[in-house]
Amino acid sequence: MGAGPAGLTVANILRAASVDCLVLETESRAFIERRPRAGFLEEWAVRALERRGLADGLLERAQAHGEFEFRFAGERHRFPYGRLAGSRHFVYPQQLLVADLVRRYADDTGGDIRFAVRDVQLHGLDTDRPSVTYTDPDTGRRRRVDCDAVAGCDGARGVCRGSVPPERSTVARHDYGIGWLALLAEAPPSSDCVVFGVHPDGFAAHMARSPRITRYYLECPPGDDPANWPHERVWSELRRRLAAAGAPPLTEGRLIEKRVLDMHNYVVEPMSYGRLHLAGDAAHLAAPIAAKGLNLALYDALLLGDALVAYCAEGDTRGLRAYSAECLPRVWQYQEFSQWLSEVLHGASSGDPFRAGTATARLRRLFDSPAAAAAFAELYIGKEIDC
Repeated sequence: MGAGPAGLTVANILRAASVDCLVLETESRAFIERRPRAGFLEEWAVRALERRGLADGLLERAQAHGEFEFRFAGERHRFPYGRLAGSRHFVYPQQLLVADLVRRYADDTGGDIRFAVRDVQLHGLDTDRPSVTYTDPDTGRRRRVDCDAVAGCDGARGVCRGSVPPERSTVARHDYGIGWLALLAEAPPSSDCVVFGVHPDGFAAHMARSPRITRYYLECPPGDDPANWPHERVWSELRRRLAAAGAPPLTEGRLIEKRVLDMHNYVVEPMSYGRLHLAGDAAHLAAPIAAKGLNLALYDALLLGDALVAYCAEGDTRGLRAYSAECLPRVWQYQEFSQWLSEVLHGASSGDPFRAGTATARLRRLFDSPAAAAAFAELYIGKEIDC
């Protein structure tokens, strides 16, 4: 269920192992291949995709980043996390990765994928023969698929998460009480790396997406209306919050996306119910504060894909039985890091002098203590694993 990075990675793993698989997606192919999404991939995830033959486009076109810059108190501070951790980020917009994975699954290997399905329902998840029903968009007829297992990769608002009985799971949630105005600008990047602006009037960020497109973020009240942020106000706030001695001026351009993201996280435990196994945002949501969501989705998908192959091809249930327990430690590690980094980025604008002071202390420790810098770098880029 779901043709995002998690679902398509699982599908490609199954297809490569000659395990029959059907992908159902409620949106059209054109929509998922063009929907703007973040694309910071940790190097372990890129190498895992590469080993499975799923990273050709990524390796050909992605930019590699190993530094970012903090700007606070009018100063610029470069942080070389790539050198400290021995790993980099690859910047590759998620929609491009999705397009690559769809092409590999559907076009290159003939995998079965059905777009724009409606009224999806899951049945018998706690039995030996679950099924999925949906409405065919071309004929309007109801279809039923009997299966061995369901990979629930359809996101935070999908049907899979809601198909787990409340008494069979817990949902731990954290609301940050802030919003981010997410912006895409038709403008070349104004820096060669990610920039985090820590400012008393609100956090700001600059992130390159391509040679012609730049992602920006501005802290704003949760639930704010993007219409409150006309062109001139956006660029005025970005210039002010990202200002620092010696910083190059921002290259301005037309804003092609403006939306407000309310910052919150959640974790569903366990990530499996009967024959349903949740992955990606269906199982946990990580606010984009530390760019962890896509990487967690791929981690889930790699483990789940291998576990499903072992079960369907060999009858080995060990991977599926251990799936949730294997995933959750990394999920919680990333959640904790996101919460820690949020305090660093938003403490100055909290209105609380104590939080502002401790946030500044954390920032300065990164540049004064080699041990603190090394620990931060490992958490920021994600610990190397063999998937």
